[in-house]
Amino acid sequence: MEKDAKIYVAGHQGLVGGAIFRRVKAAGFGHLIYRSLEELDLRNQGAVADFFQQERPEYIFLAAAKVGGIHANSTYPGEFIYDNLQIQNNIIHQAYVNKVKKLLFLGSSCIYPKFCPQPMKEEHLLDGKLEPTNEPYAVAKIAGIKMCQAYNRQYGTCFISLMPTNLYGPGDNFDLLDSHVVPALMRKCHEAKVAGAKEVVIWGTGSPCREFLYVGDLADACLFLMENYEGSEIVNVGVGQDLSIRELAELVAQVVGFKGELAFDPSKPDGTPRKLLEVSRLHAMGWRAQMPLEEGLRRTYEWFLASPWAQR
Repeated sequence: MEKDAKIYVAGHQGLVGGAIFRRVKAAGFGHLIYRSLEELDLRNQGAVADFFQQERPEYIFLAAAKVGGIHANSTYPGEFIYDNLQIQNNIIHQAYVNKVKKLLFLGSSCIYPKFCPQPMKEEHLLDGKLEPTNEPYAVAKIAGIKMCQAYNRQYGTCFISLMPTNLYGPGDNFDLLDSHVVPALMRKCHEAKVAGAKEVVIWGTGSPCREFLYVGDLADACLFLMENYEGSEIVNVGVGQDLSIRELAELVAQVVGFKGELAFDPSKPDGTPRKLLEVSRLHAMGWRAQMPLEEGLRRTYEWFLASPWAQR
């Protein structure tokens, strides 16, 4: 990308989009385009078309999406499939119509089958049934991948797709009803510490294994691949190692300073038994994640303490 190129970061107010925005700006790209949720409803086809006609972006980081944890996915499945399909359909199609030079689409590791061989390789996509708790979201993301590939094949576009693993970091959503596992655990342990509680209850058995990528590392990978990759095949982005939810909870409690007990509630869903990405394709290109999990959690907790979430 040229330093003066017009770059649109869709979803710049979110965890991922915000990190990408900061990373691209820090790299010296000075012509960044963005709109708030209030300024542009990405679900609105006409509004998105008008935006593209007005701004004419040359490169796009498509990080805008409706996201959430198991509870949110289970409670709002219609919103998760509708909103995500509308957002990505509108942006990807307008990128083609307006001859955007390159678009980067962000998927999710939940696109892979529930009982996928581990670690999960890019070619495992559509090899089995999805995890029911987030199937609508996963179906939308798979549609986005296939749309990018189809447009590349029919129209000669350059649309690439990345599949990040579970993310965390500054700017995350700490709402206990809608958040992912790291911010939920962090807020629960923090509030228990402040209240002097003896116990924190955690959904599930604690046995599922997950991989966690610091959002700053993902942003760096996005910029790296935007500048160095042009293939239609999806690319996994992760750290290549995982840990159990129980181990994660213990580490979060240590970082937060909560000294009480961690109690697991097996009546609540565990989700997919294991999710570990195979990342050799990305490693072969020359990129690896840098942030150790404990240090990333400390930075996230420092951000949380300075945010309005800690005052609620």
